[in-house]
Amino acid sequence: MAKVIRIHAPGGAEVLQLDDLETRQPAAGEVLLRQTAVGLNYIDVYHRIGLYPLPYPSGIGLEGAGVVEAVGEGVTRLKVGDRVAYGGGPVGAYAEYRTMPETYLVKLPDAISDVTAAAVMVQGLTAQFLVRRTFPITAEHTVLIHAAAGGVGVLLSQWAKHLGATVIGTVSSEEKAELARKNGCDHIIFYTHEDVAVKVRELTGGKGVHVVYDSVGKDTFQASLNSLRPLGMLVSFGQASGAIPPFDILQLSQKGSLFVTRPSMMDYVREPAEYHASADELLALLASGVLKVHVGQTYALQDVAKAHAALESRKTQGATVLLTTLPDDLDNLAFDGG
Repeated sequence: MAKVIRIHAPGGAEVLQLDDLETRQPAAGEVLLRQTAVGLNYIDVYHRIGLYPLPYPSGIGLEGAGVVEAVGEGVTRLKVGDRVAYGGGPVGAYAEYRTMPETYLVKLPDAISDVTAAAVMVQGLTAQFLVRRTFPITAEHTVLIHAAAGGVGVLLSQWAKHLGATVIGTVSSEEKAELARKNGCDHIIFYTHEDVAVKVRELTGGKGVHVVYDSVGKDTFQASLNSLRPLGMLVSFGQASGAIPPFDILQLSQKGSLFVTRPSMMDYVREPAEYHASADELLALLASGVLKVHVGQTYALQDVAKAHAALESRKTQGATVLLTTLPDDLDNLAFDGG
């Protein structure tokens, strides 16, 4: 039997239930994974509250890391004892053990710990498609990143800086500003007491930015539009503050023929070749030290409701990881990369 977090109906953090389920042996093409660390992402909240509905009862969570315990017939890329990670699905990562298709698993280099991998797969793959494919960043670009001290925000800032861009980040406190600066932000805007769009214009000589990466949603949408230069792009990839209300599309032409997109990682890694190519680039940059993961907080698997509450209240910094390993074994997980 394995401990698994499931939801039986949508709702608040209290619907996250710790269940005991029989561990299923792998069928053809599948792997049984003993998980040591599991990543927490805002899409998990969307699944929990029913914004993205799941069939109930359902597991929850989209990324994790651990060790291969058994392999099914036809599995040739992985073997028992391999350290692996995954991000993006299938749903059900909040568990001590899980059986899943080999296709979703990537082998981990020795330089990357389980905790780092669990913290970075979804957020790192998200950052990869945002800066490399949705709006391919170059050294000529100036970018605005909302929630720059958050898990994706930190990686976006590092990656954009690595590509040579000028990076502006929004944060709520001096503590978060320090973290954002350490991770590539050239300029900081305190959205709690500064007008974001006005400050962006000041920092860019009145021109505005080429692209805004916005995971906040309702509270920042208009400021994001107002921060763009003509032909700029608003990349809305989350709605932590709530859904964006309907808006007059005529604004886009009035403000300079702007572009707005709402991408999903699942569409960018739909094909196995795309998924593995994106993961390979991410892991290579992590192993080389170009990207660093800041794990701001960890929780035991059974304390997942507390982790969700902290994430929703925007009290977290960097990535959040759920640990399935007993406290006596934590030293073996080696918190590297941040």
